Amino acid sequence: MQPVRNDIHNSDLPILCQSCESRHQGICGALSPEQLTQLARQTRRVHHAAGEELLGDAMPITGYGNVLRGVIKLSKVLEDGRQQVVGLQFAPDLLGRLFAKESRVAAEAASDVDLCMVPKAAMENLVRENPALEHRIMLQTLRELDEARDWMVTLGRKTAAEKVASFLYLIASHIDPAQGEVTTFDLPLSRADIGDFLGLTIETVSRQVSKLKADGVIEIENYRHVSVPDIARLRVRCG
Repeated sequence: MQPVRNDIHNSDLPILCQSCESRHQGICGALSPEQLTQLARQTRRVHHAAGEELLGDAMPITGYGNVLRGVIKLSKVLEDGRQQVVGLQFAPDLLGRLFAKESRVAAEAASDVDLCMVPKAAMENLVRENPALEHRIMLQTLRELDEARDWMVTLGRKTAAEKVASFLYLIASHIDPAQGEVTTFDLPLSRADIGDFLGLTIETVSRQVSKLKADGVIEIENYRHVSVPDIARLRVRCG
């Protein structure tokens, strides 16, 4: 197997992949130009507006989506209609449980989302033939498991103030992993969804956000646009 080349504009790469900002960080970073060319023949890029359903709970999985941009909300819905947000996905996460026949969660575009969709058979065959790809997907899965365990601690032990700060830090650290001088992002969830995610009421979420703003930890405009002048101060408020 030839080594993966670091220049995303290399002429050996498919046009679809040359401008992809997620290629090196995502699953495709484990593929050679030849494998990318083979995969690109079967992939397609799709755009989903905020609020669109991407995958229903218990729906058959027919393909996988490499997240290129945006935030995806994962949730479970009880028989009586109650919803629990159980996770968020960001670029370059992989949407869809590998080798599963059906989805175990519902997936919705929390913001505008761009995906690179790969047919189920094509992805699974490539994983079987490529240990490096299998290793990268395994690392991503273990990272998501670690984050889920950390979130169990957040939900079970942290105060309301620490929960809201932890949620904002989660968004900031994924959307701006470099964490420059000022981190800015749009909240991908409504106050109601944040409450579902944290096990808090809408009023409590709004009160804690207002307190962080009053203390100068965050700045917020138009209800959803957040700026974090000092990410370390926000991290301290996470408990």
